[in-house]
Amino acid sequence: MRPGVRQSLLLRLTRRLVICTTITLTCILTFLFTLFGKDDHSYLTLIVFACGLVGGFVSIQQRTHRISNLELRHLSESWAGILLIPIYGGIFALVIHVIFVGGIISGQLFPNYSIPSFAEPASLANFKAFFQNTLPKTGQDTAKMLFWAFCAGFSERLVPQIIQNVQSRLIDDDDEDDEGAPHKPARSERPKTPEQTGS
Repeated sequence: MRPGVRQSLLLRLTRRLVICTTITLTCILTFLFTLFGKDDHSYLTLIVFACGLVGGFVSIQQRTHRISNLELRHLSESWAGILLIPIYGGIFALVIHVIFVGGIISGQLFPNYSIPSFAEPASLANFKAFFQNTLPKTGQDTAKMLFWAFCAGFSERLVPQIIQNVQSRLIDDDDEDDEGAPHKPARSERPKTPEQTGS
């Protein structure tokens, strides 16, 4: 592909990215501005999803100069191709948010949350309160949450790697449990009773 054609496709892709990012953020911010404060919803999941979307858009822009000519042509001519990666980024941001809330991974680098308690047995009201009132505990936790939501959208491999690591850890734990279990002898290995030996 001639340099001039590639540069033209890069400019077209950049314009489409700017348009998509602007429209998406405008819609989300308008929704938040219209509804925020009218009730006790936190819209935390929507904010997390928006951070993942932005991370996906930035990821595309960062790698435009390294992608192949075929992929560049596809992205510059397809709105769906541009939107697919950011949508995945938003979904990954929600997944990592669930991972943090569930305490599947934790540490100083990850956010802590204030989670409403559940009654026993749990009710629909508990489930509703969980989505309305689950919030980061501090301002620092909020910043960590936004950072990781952006990273989940920016890096396509981050969340899949976390899931694979958790899966590997579970498999290793199962193997250790199997090794620690007492060995049950096979039928042929079990000691015979006096009746079986004829004594």
